[in-house]
Amino acid sequence: MSRRPRFAVVGAGIIGAAVARELVLRYPGSRVTLLEKEHSAAAHQTGHNSGVVHAGLYYEPGGLKARLCRRGGALLRKFCRDRGLPFIECGKLVVALDGLEQRRLKHIFDRAVSNGVPGVRMLGPSGIREVEPNAVGVAALHSPATAIVDFSAITEAFVDDLKRLGGSVEFGREVERIDSRSDEPVVHTASGKLIVDRVIVCAGSQSDRLARRSGGSRYPGIVPFFGQYFALEPAYRDILHGLVYPVPDPKYPFLGVHLTRRFDGEMLVGPNAFLSLSREGYRGLGLNVRDLGETLASPEFWRFASRNLPSAAREARTVASKKYFLRAAQEYVPALEGARATRLTRGIRAQAMTADGKLVDEFAIEHRSGVIFVRNAPSPGATSSMAIAEHVVQLLDDTYGSG
Repeated sequence: MSRRPRFAVVGAGIIGAAVARELVLRYPGSRVTLLEKEHSAAAHQTGHNSGVVHAGLYYEPGGLKARLCRRGGALLRKFCRDRGLPFIECGKLVVALDGLEQRRLKHIFDRAVSNGVPGVRMLGPSGIREVEPNAVGVAALHSPATAIVDFSAITEAFVDDLKRLGGSVEFGREVERIDSRSDEPVVHTASGKLIVDRVIVCAGSQSDRLARRSGGSRYPGIVPFFGQYFALEPAYRDILHGLVYPVPDPKYPFLGVHLTRRFDGEMLVGPNAFLSLSREGYRGLGLNVRDLGETLASPEFWRFASRNLPSAAREARTVASKKYFLRAAQEYVPALEGARATRLTRGIRAQAMTADGKLVDEFAIEHRSGVIFVRNAPSPGATSSMAIAEHVVQLLDDTYGSG
């Protein structure tokens, strides 16, 4: 490209905004356009999560998730402190309630050490009480570097940087498909075409649909799961200093109920994980007939469901009963007995699945003639956003050249 390179980024969640910002930093003078169908940034997954910056405890050492999580957390820490945004290192306990969970916890500890998580240590019951006087368990892993932030504010700051450095953002402009048959991809939107040199798609829960409409692979497909959070009443705001998580059970695909302090001081309980009736419905029933019909017609969903009936039954109880939901949290913090909680808007997890119904747990990226599709960016996607942006832009450079 002899002229100024032209880039389009689709999706103004935290990853899309980070990618657009990274492009203008990497290629000064380039034309970078961030396209977003909503009228603000962080309107979907980014703006509906717990705000935890993960330290990298769980991930396979040397894997992409582990590397990008550690790098991304460090970049976010510096960015927030440079911009005066909240970055509160409140720490996290992963608590084992019995001997089996304690053995699983030791495996997590070994991974955390291999991943270079700072300050991580194993604690017994007395050590748990020293860190969190109201928490109980037979053992715990303490991660003092786990932090809480405002991911929506971070995303808006990324967008501000993009505009300050000469890029542009177009809200209310939904991308319908991308034609990449020529050397110059054509981005088709409801309000006209945009011809560019390279496109990076970060479309979250719509990633599979947009990829398929643009000639990409059928899989991974997206199946939405909602996560319900509750805010504890103000009297319980200070019941914990930081976060308390359960030990993941490998039989279940999702983590389970945990306690999370937010950057604004609220104490949350949640989330559960249950099939969502829509990809973007955060209140009420949240039914979208098209979304639900597509899920129920997908073979991968039924293959997944047939293997996870016990998990579905467990999660259904937390959906049906707030009392059961809170009782699950009381196993870790008995002082929550009798606490009242208010239901918050839910989050929706864009869960990518393979054709045989297996969850895609790694970041998934697809190339197609000048277009890069980020097909899956699960947790710790928000934590890793700045590192994912570095990785994707470097991949773009390595694959197509900087021009």
